[in-house]
Amino acid sequence: MAGGDDVAFNAAMAPVLMAQPGESTLHFVRHLGEGLTLRRRAELVVRALADPATTRRSLSGHCEVAARLAARLELDDEVCHSLAHAYERWDGRGYPDGLAGDGVPIAIRIVSVARDVELWERNGGWTSASDVLLRRRGHAYDPAVTDAFVGDGPEWIGGLDDDPYAAVLDAEPAPQVIVDDARLDATLSAIADFTDLKSTYFRGHSSGVASLARAAAGVAGLASGEVDAIGRAALVHDVGRVGVASGIWDRVGPLTGEQWERVRLHPYLTDRVLRRSALLAPYAGVAGGHHERADGSGYPSGAGDDRLSVGTRILAAADVFHAMSEDRPHRGPLTRPDAVAQLREEVATGRLGQTEVDAVLGAAGERTTGQLIERPAGLTEREVDVLNLIARGRSNKEAAAELGISAKTVGHHVESIYAKAGVRTRAGAALFAMERGLLHP
Repeated sequence: MAGGDDVAFNAAMAPVLMAQPGESTLHFVRHLGEGLTLRRRAELVVRALADPATTRRSLSGHCEVAARLAARLELDDEVCHSLAHAYERWDGRGYPDGLAGDGVPIAIRIVSVARDVELWERNGGWTSASDVLLRRRGHAYDPAVTDAFVGDGPEWIGGLDDDPYAAVLDAEPAPQVIVDDARLDATLSAIADFTDLKSTYFRGHSSGVASLARAAAGVAGLASGEVDAIGRAALVHDVGRVGVASGIWDRVGPLTGEQWERVRLHPYLTDRVLRRSALLAPYAGVAGGHHERADGSGYPSGAGDDRLSVGTRILAAADVFHAMSEDRPHRGPLTRPDAVAQLREEVATGRLGQTEVDAVLGAAGERTTGQLIERPAGLTEREVDVLNLIARGRSNKEAAAELGISAKTVGHHVESIYAKAGVRTRAGAALFAMERGLLHP
């Protein structure tokens, strides 16, 4: 969180999400900025405590993004509504809307208890879990739901050692949502945008790489089925990034040896996630190989040219070229001539293949850039400019400086963007921008 190890922070905060304010604040102070220096962590704590709305913004953003993702996956309205209120509490002290009692969706009243029972039982056994249940009964938890868990929890806990993936699939209620080939691209696009929320530097990356890789595959003369497969693999090539701390991706200076090893792990995580699903397994090899190089210098496996498919080689070149046009913590976006020169240098050193690079550059030359012909939701050109900046993490003041307008004017634009896009948080606005293809380098 805020440049630290968000994976560790989220794990530390999970057991106290529904705790009383004093307990959750103590955990917050202890774990905020995991992985950073003591001085930097102290700065973050002071800033967070000085702004009581920090927690509300963060959890409300989670809810909004989860609900939008569910809608894009075509889950029913009740599921979307429940996810939009994932952090509500029985006593009305939750987020985002402070719903109370029976006003909290029943699914959330059950899931919040089930989540905490699993966490506390895993770490401290049933006695620990039951103590938490009784302590939070009538506060965070619905008393009736709590009583059901207290009475039958030990029996239910016995099934937690089973494979959760298979158990969830077996328990899915009818009508089941089946993703067929016709819906797969839309589903993967939703996953791509969700993945790119990991860092403000990644917004729109996956969909941009997919568009370029698909076009390059066409330029290379591949069959339509191969073009589709490469495009799908490209959409989810960076899913593994979610398993690496945001502080590593956002680091301005050189990575430590340990941090670099974690970065090298993300394509492997992508491969493992995709192979878990029979529908997605065919795309795992290409997606997980996007950092491999023809001379064997890539990662995670160091596979050479003779072990890389044409799809993997095209995706690798597309990923490199597209990333060059994007902002990164340690550099700004490269100009088109500089990016082309660097990509050619990758060929000269034997890391990327000439054929694949030519296809990517040919595809990049054919793609249109510049002003949008049509802006969705009635957004003005200036609002699109503001949206681009806030979606990438700029504050109102920072956006104002880049656009040469006042912070107050930016604030008015942000309010208008929220109203037109139907969102309530910056995370929701960023997801809206990616969904509509509004982000540009």
